[in-house]
Amino acid sequence: MKLDWMVVLDSFPILTEGALLTLELTAGAVAIGVIIGLFMALGRLSKHKMVRAGAIAYIDFFRGTPLLIQIFLVYFGIPALFKWQTMPDNYQFIAGILAMGLNSGAYIAEIFRAGIQSIDRGQSEAARSLGMTQTQAMRYIILPQAIKRTIPPLGNEFIALLKDSSLLSIIAIQELFYTGKIIVGRTFQPVPMYLAVALYYLVMTQLIAQWVAYMERRLGKNDIR
Repeated sequence: MKLDWMVVLDSFPILTEGALLTLELTAGAVAIGVIIGLFMALGRLSKHKMVRAGAIAYIDFFRGTPLLIQIFLVYFGIPALFKWQTMPDNYQFIAGILAMGLNSGAYIAEIFRAGIQSIDRGQSEAARSLGMTQTQAMRYIILPQAIKRTIPPLGNEFIALLKDSSLLSIIAIQELFYTGKIIVGRTFQPVPMYLAVALYYLVMTQLIAQWVAYMERRLGKNDIR
């Protein structure tokens, strides 16, 4: 099979659209994951047994089952639950973000939990001695410091989720990998096209890694001040 590298140049605009959609999906999923993860982390550390058990069950389920199965459960489960006869517009996009967000929430919960537990307990006790409630101490003293410490692992989660977004091609979301697969089916040039797709992922992950490093340096300077 003759390799035609011009296919990559001809497909640059549509691949770029797929890459932008991949970033959009990932950013939306991470936003959902951060919200869920924060509540699950606080639930995991709660003194109430039922709250703690529910958080543990959520984290164990979404960390212990494949993301691909979770995508199918969300994609087929929501219409079955609400007994929809037809799918709403952009349903694949919504289901994809939700599935990845639910999955990410479990991993981010453990990141937040580790960050919270890394803060010296004396700071919480000092806040309580100043008249703060436990909730106020967590909100104003513990969480701001914990979130700073979670920036690097959150960046790693962002990168991992971006790569995992390729699984959304299974429900026909035209993200980067699905776009590349369509082009391969039309041009019969798998090597140039999949190499181009891989390079797109590499560029995006490197940009995210650089942004995370910048945020880490900036927050570190604020700590010194």
